[in-house]
Amino acid sequence: MFRNARLLLIPLLIGGLACTAASKEIIDPEEAKADPDFAIQGEYVGELTDADGQKHKVGCQVIARGGGQFEMLALPGGLPGDGWKRGDKSFRNQGKLENGSMTVTSDEGITYNLKFADGTMNVRTADGRMDVTLKRVERKSPTLGAKPPEGALVIFDGKKLDMLEGDVKSHLAKDGLVSGVTTKALPNDYTLHLEFRLSWMPEARGQGRSNSGVYLYDCYECQVLDSFGLEGYDNECGGFYQVRKPDVNMCLPPLVWQTYDVDFTAPKYEDGKKVANARVTVRHNGVVIHDDIEFKSGTPGRQGEGPGPRGIHLQGHGNMVLYRNIWVQAK
Repeated sequence: MFRNARLLLIPLLIGGLACTAASKEIIDPEEAKADPDFAIQGEYVGELTDADGQKHKVGCQVIARGGGQFEMLALPGGLPGDGWKRGDKSFRNQGKLENGSMTVTSDEGITYNLKFADGTMNVRTADGRMDVTLKRVERKSPTLGAKPPEGALVIFDGKKLDMLEGDVKSHLAKDGLVSGVTTKALPNDYTLHLEFRLSWMPEARGQGRSNSGVYLYDCYECQVLDSFGLEGYDNECGGFYQVRKPDVNMCLPPLVWQTYDVDFTAPKYEDGKKVANARVTVRHNGVVIHDDIEFKSGTPGRQGEGPGPRGIHLQGHGNMVLYRNIWVQAK
């Protein structure tokens, strides 16, 4: 598909950096803007032209790692869920930003000069054979702000708290509900909508980077984590912990509101014996990442399987992940 040096952008881009100790956590986008790296991290899209004059879409995810250090992921075909899919080629690298520019060398020994300005990323090869500009985009979930349909059970709308257990007021923040709360019992089978926002923690790594999770039926954890630009494993955002990785990593950058839309069917029991497994379909930011999958057992961390009804647990894992606009509609 890519046949000449003008398409050499592709071997650019994330080498992993070593894990570090816990770092500062920012939950306010206005506060995060004080960090110059915040304006650089994000998603970029552009077009590359081959030797025959054909244009090809390319996406790039730029991940802030603190102190001007960045990881980058180049995706032929576009961004995840918008042209690129799991199994397609991708290329990773890293670099340090200095005065709005950085130099990156690919595994093939090709040097690229990257310049960031006014929401764009210009990429040039040292020999000048390639010169392409990608534009920074801010994707939003198509279900962001979805209103509960008639008859739906509202769990949290910014004011309503009676469907939550325990000391809920201590979990309230300016923009949402801080992770670490459990709902009261819900219908066994339902459609769930919720929105979450990951914290800005550029110096954190792995499971220390804005960690939470949504325990459906207080039993099956759909992971919530700042996995922007990562591989998309079962312990990363959208994965069912130790059970299944998402079909595509749809995690957006931190401090962007994201959505889970879930179609859940609880396990069935007769005389105390399970006769049917739980099933679930999950859409992350509008893209199906689990399609009618079946659970033979629960995931670690909460209750084991058993008869319902049960609630949903929003895991507190030491980080201040925010949730809002949570509702379910019984099936």
